[in-house]
Amino acid sequence: MATHRKQTNTNLAFIILLIGVFMAALDNGIISAALTTINTSFEVTPVLGSWGITIYTLGLAVTTPIVGKLADRYGRKKLFLIEIAIFTIGSLGVALSPNFTLFLISRLVQSFGGGGIFIIASAHVLSTFDKQRQGRMLGMLGGMNGIASVIGPNVGSFLIDVTGSWHWLFLINVPIGIGLLIFGWKSLTETKQAVLSRIDFLGITLLSLSILTVMFAINIGASRTTGTPLEWLVFALLIGGIVVFTAFLFVEKRQERRAIDAILPYSLLRKPTFAMTMVLALLSGTFIGAVIFIPSFAQQILSISAEKSGYWMTPLALASGIGAGGGGYFVDKMGPVKTIVLAGLISIVGFGGLALLTATKLTFIVFSVIAGIGFGFVLGAPLTVLTSNAAGEQKGSAIGTLSVSRQIGLTLSPAIFGAFIQNGFSKLNTLIPEKLEAHAVAQTDLPAETLQQIMSSSSYGNMQQTIDQIPSTDVKAALQEAFSTAAHSAYEPIYLFAAAMASAMIIIVLIFRKQFNQDVETSRDE
Repeated sequence: MATHRKQTNTNLAFIILLIGVFMAALDNGIISAALTTINTSFEVTPVLGSWGITIYTLGLAVTTPIVGKLADRYGRKKLFLIEIAIFTIGSLGVALSPNFTLFLISRLVQSFGGGGIFIIASAHVLSTFDKQRQGRMLGMLGGMNGIASVIGPNVGSFLIDVTGSWHWLFLINVPIGIGLLIFGWKSLTETKQAVLSRIDFLGITLLSLSILTVMFAINIGASRTTGTPLEWLVFALLIGGIVVFTAFLFVEKRQERRAIDAILPYSLLRKPTFAMTMVLALLSGTFIGAVIFIPSFAQQILSISAEKSGYWMTPLALASGIGAGGGGYFVDKMGPVKTIVLAGLISIVGFGGLALLTATKLTFIVFSVIAGIGFGFVLGAPLTVLTSNAAGEQKGSAIGTLSVSRQIGLTLSPAIFGAFIQNGFSKLNTLIPEKLEAHAVAQTDLPAETLQQIMSSSSYGNMQQTIDQIPSTDVKAALQEAFSTAAHSAYEPIYLFAAAMASAMIIIVLIFRKQFNQDVETSRDE
């Protein structure tokens, strides 16, 4: 009876962790469904309004490694409950914000609460569950984290359709957060690691500044605002971020020698398997970046309406959930190295098929499901297990760094993919005359306003609708061919890039497989 009660409490504790991870990750993308509505509500420009997303991402990146270390030091149950409380208060503040300034402040508070939930949950699993179950548990946590990021926009659209208000996107977190606090207090057990006496405040400050500086540079650069002053600002921020991070490394090396509880111990950075796992995490972040463009891919390549394009994310989202569970299963059965190789091969087929072989809705569904399974495999257990094996006793800090590395990949890749899209549609300037000539149509047969609208790179989202309204069959056919060719040129590189990153992951784990396997053996002996 006592054993059954203990098992029930353990399962309930894991469900609480899963819900917490899902709630925090969901708010990383749910706002995008209501961004235009929120901007209108506060009467701010789209550029300024985008900081509702950016500031949450910045807060997550800064908070994640810090909370991982604090959880190791003061207890994971305690920090989990604190994080949930901060996230809930931030969510209420966002929903009730009377102006945009308080909205941004509340989003920042919300990110401070959401940044550590996944890290604490992963470290808690590694500390409380036996090694035979850890792979599956970590796989479900990683899958929940990834799936929530993917379906966030769809959930946001659904809530707005049902309630008619963007405020409910955040108010819904309040009762969930209160429930997690109550049941978490009763069901979670406290775990912590023995740590040194002094906290690395200098390291925390330098790491936060370096992340903030680089991510500001990325977001300013991705805004595509032209002008020499802004270009110099981006360059200066990047150089400043590198300099501050270099100083951080020197400080961490010194702190370790002085018996201070370093936020990121230098000994971990010098370990090849840990460093390579961080690279793998960064590459996996590009998968999420590629997945974000699935709705626009469906709209531009398959002529799905903008209102329904988001629902075409569903096959990939469901498949990624299956993949996350499968990834955990295979980690338990054959280890993280072979699982990553398998995940890479599946991802190459899925993303490569989306890029090169997707011509119909059926092929799109097939390859998006395959890509989703590979995507889920990677987001699940294997990278967390590799990191845990390499980190030894410093699991919280290491998993926090893993999450930040993935976040950097997610932040960088959309800017790269946006450049691919811009470059692809810029080819319309030459494609349209070529296709009109091939169909024996003079450019004078096309209204000047229509031609200008179609050839404007900023309006490609509405090009298909504009083309459909043209009465001439020959003109419409020529423009359709030009648009289709440009759209493929815009989106094919995104998924070829993701396939290339999957190939790089396979190469890395094969090169370092002996060292990774040695970490596995060492971890088993602990």
